[in-house]
Amino acid sequence: MRSDPATSAVPLRGLGGLLRSSEPVRAAPAPSAAALLLEEAADLLVVHLDFRAALRTCERAWQGLAEEPAGACLEVKCSLCVVGIQALAEMDRWQEVLSWVLRCYQVPEKLPPKVLELCVLLYSKMREPGAVLDTVSAWLQDADNQGLPEYRALAELHLQRVLLPLGCLSEAEELVAGSAVFSETQRLDALQAISTARQQQKHAESGSEETQKLNQEGSSSHRFLSLLTLLRQLWDSAVRHFFSLPFRKSLLAALLLCLLVVRFDPASPASLPFLYKLAQIFRRIREAVASPLRRPPIHD
Repeated sequence: MRSDPATSAVPLRGLGGLLRSSEPVRAAPAPSAAALLLEEAADLLVVHLDFRAALRTCERAWQGLAEEPAGACLEVKCSLCVVGIQALAEMDRWQEVLSWVLRCYQVPEKLPPKVLELCVLLYSKMREPGAVLDTVSAWLQDADNQGLPEYRALAELHLQRVLLPLGCLSEAEELVAGSAVFSETQRLDALQAISTARQQQKHAESGSEETQKLNQEGSSSHRFLSLLTLLRQLWDSAVRHFFSLPFRKSLLAALLLCLLVVRFDPASPASLPFLYKLAQIFRRIREAVASPLRRPPIHD
């Protein structure tokens, strides 16, 4: 069967652009060793759930990328970092993520925006935003990074997930005022959020001072109550000692004395003997009260 000449003249679409039938089709370049290791690491992570092996594979791929020229395989490097971050998080080794990423890129300013975003989200979720504070600040201050399209999103993420939770309100104001990527509406919204956070911070500080004052007052009240309890115990002890056996007898004798004095008329001659005896009783009572308690002799 003969081919139609018109059909043979139709250009073919390929990876190299528009090709004519007379031009040879250029084959796609073979994937690098790092790209193959990336596929292997992703397979270990997602399919086999072997997180340790996935992390080792990423590190092997990084060693191979170190021999390639700078600027090559940027996407592969970033993807390897993403897989490594996921593997460390799955093994509950999220504290090692930032140091592992910086070991790959050496300096914070060279981190890809996607990798830095994952670090901020991870440490913020684990309630440790302070771990990435210096790294993100250094990245945002780099002049080359300020021209990237992801810069504004990272600045907003840094503001909401790092600066405000840490209470770094002055740094947050400097970021909003000194960055040209924010629109006027975004800047006003950010300043409003900072103002609200400052009010909450002052309220928390005042509440803490009131709590401390109440604790001090409660401590003073506790000491006062303890003193009253001690005084009551001393008073009870004194009363018990006063109403011990010798004093009880003395009190009974004094009561009898009062009854006798009230019953008999002191001016009557018949009451003189009784008054003499009462005087002797009163003297004995006074001696018994004034003298210390006598212990009974101990016989061998």
